[in-house]
Amino acid sequence: MLHERLASIYDNVLSRNPGEIEFHQAVREVLESIGPVLAKHPEYAESKIIERICEPERQIIFRVPWEDDRGEVQINRGFRVEFNSALGPYKGGLRFHPSVYLGIVKFLGFEQIFKNALTGLPIGGGKGGSDFDPKGRSAREVMRFCQSFMTELYRHIGEYTDVPAGDIGVGQREVGYLFGQYKRITNRYESGVITGKGLSYGGAQVRTEATGYGCAFFVEEMLKARGTSFDGRRVVVSGAGNVALYTIEKVQQLGGVVIACSDSSGYILDEKGIDLGLLKQVKEVERRRLDVYAERRGDGVSFVSGRSVWEVPCEVAMPSATQNEITGRDAEALVRGGCVAVGEGANMPTAPEGIRIFQEAGVAFGPGKAANAGGVATSALEMQQNASRDSWTFEFSEQRLREIMCDIHARCLETADEYGMPGDYVAGANIGGFKQVADAMLSLGLI
Repeated sequence: MLHERLASIYDNVLSRNPGEIEFHQAVREVLESIGPVLAKHPEYAESKIIERICEPERQIIFRVPWEDDRGEVQINRGFRVEFNSALGPYKGGLRFHPSVYLGIVKFLGFEQIFKNALTGLPIGGGKGGSDFDPKGRSAREVMRFCQSFMTELYRHIGEYTDVPAGDIGVGQREVGYLFGQYKRITNRYESGVITGKGLSYGGAQVRTEATGYGCAFFVEEMLKARGTSFDGRRVVVSGAGNVALYTIEKVQQLGGVVIACSDSSGYILDEKGIDLGLLKQVKEVERRRLDVYAERRGDGVSFVSGRSVWEVPCEVAMPSATQNEITGRDAEALVRGGCVAVGEGANMPTAPEGIRIFQEAGVAFGPGKAANAGGVATSALEMQQNASRDSWTFEFSEQRLREIMCDIHARCLETADEYGMPGDYVAGANIGGFKQVADAMLSLGLI
């Protein structure tokens, strides 16, 4: 239940943002945590800090015309929501996917405010994207779309203003096309204007691996807090994209046995432990479905079509695909199957009912805004290297990532304890991130 004042704020969010259900869900999750903060800090309520945080500083929607390989003009819609800049320039990825609309971008941007704050690095929150679908498109079609997209976006971004990065549908290839068009238009080589770049033109070591590695580090810390580790534990990871692949890689290095992963066609179950080299070959190089992995892996490996990977019993669940993929029913099945920890590699992949079930069952639950902050943290480290014209080694970069994830974990636990909710990582992440932004807004006079 929401505090009376917070309920009024939430009702106002609903009325001002009709139909944006993902944004509504993200706002409610934060509001449900921060009642104790208002009691301790009435100045936040007096200055209407919460109302201001819930309203983006700027929302940009634009047309993206481009020509396909048949010479036919296509029209897509582009978005950039610059949500909050109290801590630094807006920072958040670009998502190219048919599901993208303003509500999705606002949900992601709102989450990004608190995620970025938890890193302790000087970055604000924003997000962007388009309803363009890169699947099935040629490289030249993707390039022409990216160039058209940046032709509008360039006027709104900059290394001290707004720094985009990649997300679903936007990898290193797309970032290269976007940065090339920015350079062409501005006649300036501003490496810090976008992150996720290739190593040959200002990219950072570990950026590709960062979200997956960071999530594994966070879950490792949650397990340590309970006196245990990944060693020998059965782990299920949803998805088979960048986040999932590098989550699997780091979990295996930490001693976990990843037995299942999924894509939009179904999931594979490999009780011996997933062969990461083969999985990368199928998904990253050949860009094929998981049934190909099962065929090549041979006996003892099954591909299950059209079913949820969360029906597989495991001790650690790491959802790394998309929002609301773990339903209440999935959560109940995971609890029955012996799950002791959940680390969200994706953004808001667990439905509210699922979170409640996990918490009531005593499962260690790491919310996305904490557990998957490694990606944006390493993007900020890329900005740091660009600003100093420096380049760090893989080992040093990974160590910095690990330190940041350990700090985020400690901050979540300490904040939850301070506000009387020990072990509640959701409350710890929401309150810790919120206080950081709220204090900066008050200090800067952004009230």
